[in-house]
Amino acid sequence: MTDARESIGHAAGRGKVFAWGLWDWGSASFNAVIVAFVFTVYLTDKVGDDLPGDIAASTWLGWSLGLAGLVVALTAPVSGQWFDAVARRKRALGVLTLVVIVAMLAMFFVHDDYRDLWLGLTLLAIGSAAFELANVPYSAMLRQVSTPQTVGRVSGFGWAMGYFGGIFLLLICYFGFIAGEGDNRGLLGVPTDDGLNIRLVVLVSAVWFAAFALPVMFAIPEMPRPGPDRAGDPGAARAGFFGAYRVLWRDLRELWRADRRTVWFLLASAVFRDGLAGVFTFGAVLAVKVYGIDDSDVLLFGIAANVVAALGAVAAGRFDDRIGPKVVIVVSLVSMLVCGLALLVVSGPAMFWVFGLLLTVFVGPAQASARSFLIRLAPPGREGQMFGLYTTTGRAASFLAPTLFGFSVWIFGADRAGIVGLLVVLGAGLLVLLPVRGPEPVREVVVAEPVV
Repeated sequence: MTDARESIGHAAGRGKVFAWGLWDWGSASFNAVIVAFVFTVYLTDKVGDDLPGDIAASTWLGWSLGLAGLVVALTAPVSGQWFDAVARRKRALGVLTLVVIVAMLAMFFVHDDYRDLWLGLTLLAIGSAAFELANVPYSAMLRQVSTPQTVGRVSGFGWAMGYFGGIFLLLICYFGFIAGEGDNRGLLGVPTDDGLNIRLVVLVSAVWFAAFALPVMFAIPEMPRPGPDRAGDPGAARAGFFGAYRVLWRDLRELWRADRRTVWFLLASAVFRDGLAGVFTFGAVLAVKVYGIDDSDVLLFGIAANVVAALGAVAAGRFDDRIGPKVVIVVSLVSMLVCGLALLVVSGPAMFWVFGLLLTVFVGPAQASARSFLIRLAPPGREGQMFGLYTTTGRAASFLAPTLFGFSVWIFGADRAGIVGLLVVLGAGLLVLLPVRGPEPVREVVVAEPVV
């Protein structure tokens, strides 16, 4: 059996890299089906359609997801720190993944009845919080499945697996359970009564996640338990939940004194990552209202956008390893700004397909290289803590793109002006990033390295 120590900073082999990437492939079921395209739409348009009172179901949805985000923001740094300190990174990933899957399975019991809205919102909030927290130990594993020379391409491979997994599952769900009209939908002819077709989609998604999350549990060894406490007393492993915040504050002060660029990168990435999320969040709205894309073609554009983002992540991963992640992020953000400016002046579906896809091709590289940037800066053994902070800062800035999008539309009185708000967020993230020194290139030759 492989010693866990051998997996830190050394090549893990293609099998382990692939097993790690399969978690991204499977987890796309929660992002794509539950949050983005299917279950939240079912909650607001069907389950909560006749909700009594003055507060709409969509408002309750926003509040529930906001509460989940608050929980994540408060707990992600100390949980990541604790995963590292007690060497329970893989166990934490397994437990949190199980919580998400159980929440998804329970969503089957959310019937098309406004009285079930509260059950659906509760399960969605629990699943969302657990899912984001699960990404902390998962991203921290990047160092265990890559070498300093391959961290960029391995990170890009993971992002691409997530994109393709979401596309593949959405196509299965759409053609199998949703497409068509009438009381029976999809190629399987599933009844729509009481939301059965959507509830079955949720079950399929839960099984999908469970199946593809298993390989990483068996292929990647657990982290070795650290020796003497890395600093101070009480140590991170013995501090308890509230004491962990004191340890976190101590470590942040040390990080600020030792390498302030990590702190500045966390700030910059929080801003530009929110801009990247805004591109996909508001892309469909702009496509229909501004550029005249037919409703039926929006899903096709979404699939195409995910494909080019995935291909971009894979291709840019190799440049990341050669020239560094900062260059990849800067080039991606500048290219997105240029495409966004073009979208401000062009019109019609054809132009949106051209410049919209050109813009999204740079989303994947920026996301993947942001993860590899941080893993290159993270002190060995503290990757979980760094990605906990990465998650928290991202949450703290998640209001920027939606707020500026809406503000721009309101100020200029046109939906097209929402693009300005997104460009401002991307540009602000770029400006904060530019002074941050990138990780030093690594030129050592490693005998065996994972190739993806």
